[in-house]
Amino acid sequence: MEPAPSEVRLAVREAIHALSSSEDGGHIFCTLESLKRYLGEMEPPALPREKEEFASAHFSPVLRCLASRLSPAWLELLPHGRLEELWASFFLEGPADQAFLVLMETIEGAAGFRLMKMARLLARFLREGRLAVLMEAQCRQQTQPGFILLRETLLGKVVALPDHLGNRLQQENLAEFFPQNYFRLLGEEVVRVLQAVVDSLQGGLDSSVSFVSQVLGKACVHGRQQEILGVLVPRLAALTQGSYLHQRVCWRLVEQVPDRAMEAVLTGLVEAALGPEVLSRLLGNLVVKNKKAQFVMTQKLLFLQSRLTTPMLQSLLGHLAMDSQRRPLLLQVLKELLETWGSSSAIRHTPLPQQRHVSKAVLICLAQLGEPELRDSRDELLASMMAGVKCRLDSSLPPVRRLGMIVAEVVSARIHPEGPPLKFQYEEDELSLELLALASPQPAGDGASEAGTSLVPATAEPPAETPAEIVDGGVPQAQLAGSDSDLDSDDEFVPYDMSGDRELKSSKAPAYVRDCVEALTTSEDIERWEAALRALEGLVYRSPTATREVSVELAKVLLHLEEKTCVVGFAGLRQRALVAVTVTDPAPVADYLTSQFYALNYSLRQRMDILDVLTLAAQELSRPGCLGRTPQPGSPSPNTPCLPEAAVSQPGSAVASDWRVVVEERIRSKTQRLSKGGPRQGPAGSPSRFNSVAGHFFFPLLQRFDRPLVTFDLLGEDQLVLGRLAHTLGALMCLAVNTTVAVAMGKALLEFVWALRFHIDAYVRQGLLSAVSSVLLSLPAARLLEDLMDELLEARSWLADVAEKDPDEDCRTLALRALLLLQRLKNRLLPPASP
Repeated sequence: MEPAPSEVRLAVREAIHALSSSEDGGHIFCTLESLKRYLGEMEPPALPREKEEFASAHFSPVLRCLASRLSPAWLELLPHGRLEELWASFFLEGPADQAFLVLMETIEGAAGFRLMKMARLLARFLREGRLAVLMEAQCRQQTQPGFILLRETLLGKVVALPDHLGNRLQQENLAEFFPQNYFRLLGEEVVRVLQAVVDSLQGGLDSSVSFVSQVLGKACVHGRQQEILGVLVPRLAALTQGSYLHQRVCWRLVEQVPDRAMEAVLTGLVEAALGPEVLSRLLGNLVVKNKKAQFVMTQKLLFLQSRLTTPMLQSLLGHLAMDSQRRPLLLQVLKELLETWGSSSAIRHTPLPQQRHVSKAVLICLAQLGEPELRDSRDELLASMMAGVKCRLDSSLPPVRRLGMIVAEVVSARIHPEGPPLKFQYEEDELSLELLALASPQPAGDGASEAGTSLVPATAEPPAETPAEIVDGGVPQAQLAGSDSDLDSDDEFVPYDMSGDRELKSSKAPAYVRDCVEALTTSEDIERWEAALRALEGLVYRSPTATREVSVELAKVLLHLEEKTCVVGFAGLRQRALVAVTVTDPAPVADYLTSQFYALNYSLRQRMDILDVLTLAAQELSRPGCLGRTPQPGSPSPNTPCLPEAAVSQPGSAVASDWRVVVEERIRSKTQRLSKGGPRQGPAGSPSRFNSVAGHFFFPLLQRFDRPLVTFDLLGEDQLVLGRLAHTLGALMCLAVNTTVAVAMGKALLEFVWALRFHIDAYVRQGLLSAVSSVLLSLPAARLLEDLMDELLEARSWLADVAEKDPDEDCRTLALRALLLLQRLKNRLLPPASP
């Protein structure tokens, strides 16, 4: 026979029947009050055994019955909201876990009035701190059957509450359920629960924070680290500062986070903690005890991500340095960081922000470690550093080279202080100053005081009028100097204008092109050699016939010209003279320069100079009226008589006043015009001189790029020159727009790009992607569709792959631009069909 039902079961059964069928407000009120005996609210109170039975077996059915009866008419059975308040008290005063689950269950199946009423009741449930009561109940040791299933259900409902409520309420969602508000509230409730756990431990009761750890981990996995940890970390930092018991509870909280959520929690803690001291109080020696935490802190955050800022890196690595058990991990991290920093494969395939991230981590580690710790691993660290310096100095990207120089200087000085220091020349920028500051940290408290004392006099502005200084006795110091000081002053004299003065030189500048060639090749007079170099550009443009007679010889002289003495702007003078010769006699000079690009016994600097000259000369030739071009201001010396117009433009000279301009301005201001006439016509158009010589500039550069020489290997070590070659070819393609040879150039350039599209160097890939964009911009859409369709279809898939997967950010940007040009071309050729 089944056992007879208990009194509690019979009472609950009768109450549920009455609540479900009765429409008498007084009867319903009395029934609810009789049930509240089992919650300990009414007299006479129920026995503890009866309360436990009601809470464990009958509370949820009662709540479901109350939720099912909810309607406007039912609540109005009693006036003044008495029934509604008594109805809500069952959800707010009984076991919090069951009330929460019934609320969520009802909201998921309700609509209209009942949905909004239950949502507002849930918001009140959260405001009154019932979520903390729910988690406190889960922190007590539980042995009831089904407890694990109940915990998993609660965990999912608690963390996913904003999603559930947002889906159900849509536009009528309440502010308490917004994720940014709810997870901050959840963080505050977690603090309350941890304080309750501490109080329980102080009272001799056992508690567990495993449920809170699971809630924290799941919330962080959902991407809400900033909201929940932004509230939790400052409160815990304050609580743990003077309480070792709070520290132990925090350590246990993080230790019991599931492995699948450990990365999200630790990342959020590192981002939210202000300094290594706070991080150490929150984590303890977790990185030593937990393998997952060790992997995240010493591998994932340092090598596989670059999201941490510099203060976060200092907190993370400072945390490793603050305890003797963790310091061996810091030394191991430094070794692995330097090994990665010096890996040629990592340099080629790692994005630049990640390389900066690793470089900062290396310098912070060095600042945290002492001399005895570094001395034992000196050889290994130096080997990694030297390998990295070589790989980085060979890189084609200036930021990568600069990182290598800065880190190598600091590492060599710290690891091998007694040896000769490494010194490089690099341009100082914000990043280099930050890296150098990381390498030499100041003790806490000293930096601010020193900065304050040093910056105040430097930044303070002097007053408008500074009174005379007063010495002892009240006499101004200026009067003690004597009256002769006033007589020696020459402030009233107007300074003489010396802006038009010229430096007197013994050698006269050459007046003919041949004289310049002779002076540059045979003259031992340094002043004559410099004067010839400064005058050459102007002479070439003014004497094109004489230049064509010696153009190739002059180009050869300039290409091999070396600086005999310190000449200001020597590289620019030489380059502009070469450009002038190439513009004056394009075909022979271009043939000579392109042939010398692949010749033996040239330095990389000379080969890149050839590419620069070809680009600048093509730019000049593609401009209308390029023969009438005057030399750039300042290219020849204003002292030389070859350019009298340069002297006219000098400020302060007698001619510079230009009285004609003054007179014309006066006449214009006093003349009344009834009409200014039609618009002025622009300069007359003329055919591009680059049209007939574009092939001389372009095709020879493509002929032998895959044939290595003894001292020149474009596909090997000379990747920088290959990148410059790709950029030069793209520029020549752009300048050849509307020329007859443009289609052939585009086809050849796409074949060149296709052969090198998987090159390992980022600078080369940037040049190739720029070349593709140049082809798309330079050729007419009809010719692209007719002659280069197959090449463009192949290039499209490659560009999409680069835009998605290339490690270099500039390459991804260039690929996206090329894809946009392709899409624009498609839209132009295939307009959308009309509906």
